[in-house]
Amino acid sequence: MGHPAEVEVLSKALSGIGVDEKSLVSILTKSHHEHKISIRRGCSQLFFEDERQFERWNDDAIKTLKGEFKRFKNAVVLSLMHPWERDARLLKKALKKGPQQYGVIIEIACTRSSEELLGARKAYHSLFERSIEEDLAAHIKGSERKLLVALVSAYRYEGPKVKGDTAKSEAKALLNAIKNADKRRLIEDEEVIRILTTRSKPHLKEVYEQFKKICGKSITEVFDTALRVDANEDAKKALTRLITTQEAGNLKEVTTKYAHKIEERVKGAYKDVLLGVLARGEMNGQV
Repeated sequence: MGHPAEVEVLSKALSGIGVDEKSLVSILTKSHHEHKISIRRGCSQLFFEDERQFERWNDDAIKTLKGEFKRFKNAVVLSLMHPWERDARLLKKALKKGPQQYGVIIEIACTRSSEELLGARKAYHSLFERSIEEDLAAHIKGSERKLLVALVSAYRYEGPKVKGDTAKSEAKALLNAIKNADKRRLIEDEEVIRILTTRSKPHLKEVYEQFKKICGKSITEVFDTALRVDANEDAKKALTRLITTQEAGNLKEVTTKYAHKIEERVKGAYKDVLLGVLARGEMNGQV
């Protein structure tokens, strides 16, 4: 059987997110036929003997492994694309995958500038010969439809000017909507949708600060409690993701958080690409 240390290194290189190419090359290029047989026998999570004592791979495990190799290719392709095309394709992919990927739509809409989001919408027109708004409206059947359509359609003011009185008034409006969440779903409240999808990032930051002063708790804490009465899990996730992304506000802090997670969990060339694109602010939707 292969040396236990080699088997352990190989197992680690092939498990988790991405693959450790350097470790693979080091082991496999130095292994002759008999040595590879012993290594296969040591990697029981990837290979096994069937009822005929034929040594074969585990189809499910290999399928997963192929997906991990594919991650690097996808990351490279996305990084080479024009940013508008990349976002348009990520939006399309998220829409196809359904509610579990709507967070990608929200993060792109919240972290891009108005010009960048408009560019992604133009690219969507060229690539798919229809608008992202049209596809969202046609494919999303839940109560989150109105929120997501409004979010990608917005062309937000991006200057630093914030009206304190207006922010305070809108913080009160959000709090009132939350208090009445048992009577009307938050995600269907016109005032909630208007504030969250049209206001600038500096203005929303002020709204959330005013909310905390009035309520004594952050808006994410209060939303989490209020949404428990809503039976629509997809709507909960969409609204919670939107609020969390907007409240984070400081993209540098979000970037640092992502970087730490990548360092801890991702391997090989895929990690290098992700850290590189993250440093240039192109991370959303690629992991």
